[in-house]
Amino acid sequence: MTRTHTNGHAPAGVHHGDPNAHRPEPIDVEETSTLIDEGVREELRAIVARYPQPRSALLPMLHLVQSVEGRVTAAGIEACAEILQISAADVSGVATFYTMYKRRPVGRYHVGVCTTSLCAIMGGDELFAALQDHLGVGNDETTEDGVFTLEHIECNAACDLAPVMTVNWEFFDSQTPDSAVDVLERLRSGEEVRATRGARVCTWKQAERVLAGFPDGRADEGPTSAPESRLGLRIAAERGWTAPPVPGRDEPSGDRNPQAQTQAAGAQGHAEDASLKQAESKESGVSADEARPASGPAGGQTGTSTATEEGSARRGEGENGTTKGGEA
Repeated sequence: MTRTHTNGHAPAGVHHGDPNAHRPEPIDVEETSTLIDEGVREELRAIVARYPQPRSALLPMLHLVQSVEGRVTAAGIEACAEILQISAADVSGVATFYTMYKRRPVGRYHVGVCTTSLCAIMGGDELFAALQDHLGVGNDETTEDGVFTLEHIECNAACDLAPVMTVNWEFFDSQTPDSAVDVLERLRSGEEVRATRGARVCTWKQAERVLAGFPDGRADEGPTSAPESRLGLRIAAERGWTAPPVPGRDEPSGDRNPQAQTQAAGAQGHAEDASLKQAESKESGVSADEARPASGPAGGQTGTSTATEEGSARRGEGENGTTKGGEA
């Protein structure tokens, strides 16, 4: 198997207390072969042209390098540095900071399993362990046939649908060990697989090209968000809640009091919750006082979900702790 113990996670068999466990693997500067030709350089320059500050283009430029080379290479770093007129050390510093940039070859499908708090509680650890056993690899390792690279992810920004797995940054929500294994086996057999929220799963290199800002025309193939993500928005709409207005260009901020409006909206929400609680109590034949929890007043606040996904993760339209198109 190809071992790629990198990108900030402890490799299989390495204790988290090991001081070397989280040391990023350096760029292989001895690699001499490269696919970075003049055509790729033209596309790198096209990325730079999108930004008022050239250095802001570095993140998508590195994704383009990965779409061509299969990883971040010394040649790719040199090309980015030359075009941006910055040092190779500056480029390398960015490439070794973000975990989406890989220093070793990645399989045809990059499989990420969230094992952070909520996903772990909901079964993420068991999900990751099941895939390790099924694929016969550890964290940041690639199967011998080069099809899958498995990595545990710190957060996929989809906590309302935990546990979540991504394949080339496409979301597979509310997974179980059996459902996750089924997804991978269908991919291995060559079957067309669609994400829970998003497009058909493409190869890792193709996904990296999309992250570089070159659309593949499949952004609208599937749903972009889940009902769970829109729950808070639906509740707000049903109850007529609105956010405080933002001062406009022709209206000084002193003419409005956003804090007071927010407090008023919150008070209204509490009152509506209390009314709802009373109505529910009448229907059930239980008084409001009897229904009220001992720890506090009836009707807690209902917040709006902050994990709304406006498109698949790899579309570069939002981000989930990723490296999309921002300034390095």
